[in-house]
Amino acid sequence: MMEIERLRKADIFSGALVVLTGMLVILQAMKMPMKDSYGGVQNVWYVSPALFPLLVGGMLILLGLVLIRTALKAVGLEGIRSVLSFICSSELFSYFKEENNVRYYGVVVNLLGFVFVFIPHVDFFPAAILFLLVLFFMYYCGDHGTLRTLLKCSLGSITFFGLFFFSGLDQKVSATVSYPGDWLTFMTIAILIVYGVLQLRTYPEQARRFRISLIIAVVAPFTVGIIFKYFLLVPMPSEGLVIQLLDTLWYMEF
Repeated sequence: MMEIERLRKADIFSGALVVLTGMLVILQAMKMPMKDSYGGVQNVWYVSPALFPLLVGGMLILLGLVLIRTALKAVGLEGIRSVLSFICSSELFSYFKEENNVRYYGVVVNLLGFVFVFIPHVDFFPAAILFLLVLFFMYYCGDHGTLRTLLKCSLGSITFFGLFFFSGLDQKVSATVSYPGDWLTFMTIAILIVYGVLQLRTYPEQARRFRISLIIAVVAPFTVGIIFKYFLLVPMPSEGLVIQLLDTLWYMEF
């Protein structure tokens, strides 16, 4: 009973973080156009590229509030005081180090990097593939140590890409190499795949799931992206190397 009560109190803290993350995602999505004219066609709000991050942000807020409500029903308002004491105690750091929480941090970091760093600056397809691969690998990484390593690598790569884009270095490099952010993202995807294969080679079942996840991570973005780009005529948030190639193939005259 004491363990359940402790977890419910921790859920109040976790729920608040989830709600805050959802609000940040929605604020960023509101910067995207809801309506636009593309190819002489006026696109309506329900085909806007902002819908997906708005949906994700809204679901995060909803789920966070449900988590807080469930926790409050278990521990009552008195539990809020206990949560504040819990936050100021050393027990909080032990809670942070639990495997499920490390996985949660990885998912949140991956989502924030996808929305704030990759989507505005990298071609949609490699950005979405990298996002899904990291997300899947968080659940098929084999052990807790590898999960923590993956979290550190995610933080490092997002920091690197953030500095690369926000410092304007990508603009300078693009004078020599076209779409440098896209190429770097493809290199990151290749490194992640090799790392995943090496880490999971001793886990046959997880390796099989990772192979399936790899297929889904590639097929899903191309399916959704092609439908939105060429059938619904919705421009991608950032169009780069892959979309240029698809444009060439799509509008090729046979």
